[in-house]
Amino acid sequence: MTLMWPQMLWLVLAVPALVGAYVLLLRRKKKGALRYASLSLVTGALGPGRRLRRHLPALLLLAAVMVAIVALARPSAVVTLPSEQRTIILAIDVSLSMSAMDVEPNRLAAAQAAAKRFIREQPPDVRIGIVSFAGTASVVQPPTENREDLIAAVDRLQLDRHTAIGSGIILSLATLFPDAGINLESIIFDDTPGSGRGVPIDRGMPKAEKKPFQPVTPGSYSSAAIMLLTDGRRTTGPDPVEAAQMAADRGVRVFTVGFGTPEGTSVSSEGWTLYMRFDEETLKAIADITRAQYFHAGSAEDLRKVYQALNARFVLEKKETEITALFAAGAAALTLASGLLSLSWFHRLA
Repeated sequence: MTLMWPQMLWLVLAVPALVGAYVLLLRRKKKGALRYASLSLVTGALGPGRRLRRHLPALLLLAAVMVAIVALARPSAVVTLPSEQRTIILAIDVSLSMSAMDVEPNRLAAAQAAAKRFIREQPPDVRIGIVSFAGTASVVQPPTENREDLIAAVDRLQLDRHTAIGSGIILSLATLFPDAGINLESIIFDDTPGSGRGVPIDRGMPKAEKKPFQPVTPGSYSSAAIMLLTDGRRTTGPDPVEAAQMAADRGVRVFTVGFGTPEGTSVSSEGWTLYMRFDEETLKAIADITRAQYFHAGSAEDLRKVYQALNARFVLEKKETEITALFAAGAAALTLASGLLSLSWFHRLA
């Protein structure tokens, strides 16, 4: 637990003064009792149980004061709460290397199986969208709550050449913020000779007018997240780190999953010899910039566990939360208990 206003704890120094005032009050009452009553009667009346009853309301009130002081210091703690993320974009690499059969039956099939299980395990009110990327990126399924449409979309994934990780991130952002004016042609398409940039994500998509926006704190947009899986490294398209910065400026977290081995391996696919090695450093950078997390999956079982961990994270999430109200309620409950006991036992608030 941390305190947002720790300086308020100086008020604890008032507690000894309150205890001293209470002891002084008891002594004055004791003198009055000895003056006007028989000492034997007073001694007999104050058994062990009655002594506790006499001081319990005061002890509860003192505890209430101490809890109230902690509340004034505005405590916060990491607590597990239902996630606020109601939209998740699955960005899935469909480059030719995903046809490799080092994961049975092949990498794409393993990724599809894990994605479909993830979809089925999400709460029914969570909207999920699917973006695929190879040399270009495309929206396979706009965000929806219809699980059958999502499963069918995952089954429709088709392989293509090249890997444009940045395109996948940017199109995922455009899908999350359709009215934000993200100009896909100007970002993804660069027809300058020798630029080495990719082709447009969707040539048929109309240009959207850019709208000014104020960058927000990375990771602060709690309503949506992007989950990106790739087994390769960027071969075309915009810089993935620059695309990640776009996501960070909008507060969107991009969780990254590296599928395969960071060391790389050569496989044959459809007559092509492919050297597969995903860029772990870039994937970690994407996750760090957007305040998300990077995962590595070297097998189908590893991938299933990664998706399971992400599913648990999206359903229940640990957050730093201010718990001042909890302490304030505790102080109020202790004060109420003290007053009720005093009224019940002594017929007064004292």
